[in-house]
Amino acid sequence: MLKLAELYAPVADDIQCSADIFRDELISDQGFISDLCQHIGQFHGKMLRPAILLLSARACGELRPEHHTLAAVVEIVHIATLVHDDVLDDADIRRRAATVNRLWGNERAVLLGDFLISHAYHLCSSLDSQYASRLIGKTTNTVCEGELMQVANRENFELSEPEYFDIITRKTASLIGTCCRLGAYYAGADPRTVRRMEEFGVSLGIAFQITDDVLDLTGDEAEAGKSLGRDVEKGKLTLPLIYYLGRCTPAERERLLTILRADDPQRHRRVARTILSADCLEYARDAAYAHIKKAVQALDELPLSDARSSLAAMAEFVVTRRQ
Repeated sequence: MLKLAELYAPVADDIQCSADIFRDELISDQGFISDLCQHIGQFHGKMLRPAILLLSARACGELRPEHHTLAAVVEIVHIATLVHDDVLDDADIRRRAATVNRLWGNERAVLLGDFLISHAYHLCSSLDSQYASRLIGKTTNTVCEGELMQVANRENFELSEPEYFDIITRKTASLIGTCCRLGAYYAGADPRTVRRMEEFGVSLGIAFQITDDVLDLTGDEAEAGKSLGRDVEKGKLTLPLIYYLGRCTPAERERLLTILRADDPQRHRRVARTILSADCLEYARDAAYAHIKKAVQALDELPLSDARSSLAAMAEFVVTRRQ
C-alpha cells in the first residue's frame, strides 16, 4: 500500500504552504493560548482534508493561492471538531498525544474549539469571493447537526442503517465533500465537475467514517494512536452493531444489550468478541468499499493526471488504514 507522502507528492509543496498559513493564523500574544495551539499542532496527523482539497484543485485545473488558504481553513475546522469530539467522548489520547481536555480540562478544550472555528472564518473572509465563507458556514452547520443527532441517539438501540448513514454523512462526509468542491470550484472547473468532485468527497467521507467505526471497535489503541472503544462507552450504535442487532435472535439481542448497558470498562472488547463470529465486520467493510467504488467512479470524467491517480489511491488508503 502506498504511503501518504507518496499520495500527496503532486501537492507536497502546497500542503507545506497551507501548514504555514495554519500556523501563522493561530499566533496569539497570550502565552497559554500559544501553548494550546502548539499542542494541537500534533493533531495534524494525516492532513487528509487539505490534501484532498489541493489534489482536487490540481486534478481539475489550475491550483491558485486561494487553495492554500482554503486548505488551512478546512484543517482548522477539522481540528476544532476533533477537540470538541474529545470532550464529548471523554477521550484521553489523540495522535499519540494527550488530548486538550485531558491536560487542561473541558472548559479550555471547548473554548479552544470555538477559538479555532472563529479563526477559520476569519481566515476564510480574507478571500475576495464570499463563496467559500458561505460554503464553510453551511458545512459547519451540517457537521454540528450530525454531532447533535449522534448525541441525541445515544443508547438508541433501534437506530436504523438509514439514520446511521444520515448522521455520518453530516458529521464527517460533508466536510470532505466541501474540500473537493472548493478545490474544483476555485480551480475553474465547470458546474458538473464541481458536483462530481463533491460526490467523490462525500462517498470517500462515508467510507472513512465506517472504517473509523470498525477500528474503534476492533483496532489496537497503540497502533491507532488514539482512544478507542468510545463508541460503545458512549452508547453510539455504528454499522456493525446495527447489522448484528437487526439479524440476531431475541436471546442474542438481549445478551448484547446487557453488555452494552453494563458499567464495565472492557465492555467494548466484550461487544467485539460477541459479534466477531457473525459477519458484521465484513458487512461494514463491504459497505465502505461500495462507497469507495462510487467515489472512484466520480473521477471518471477527469483527465488523467498524477493528482487524479492520487485521489483514486487515497480512496483505497481510506479503507485499508489501521489508524
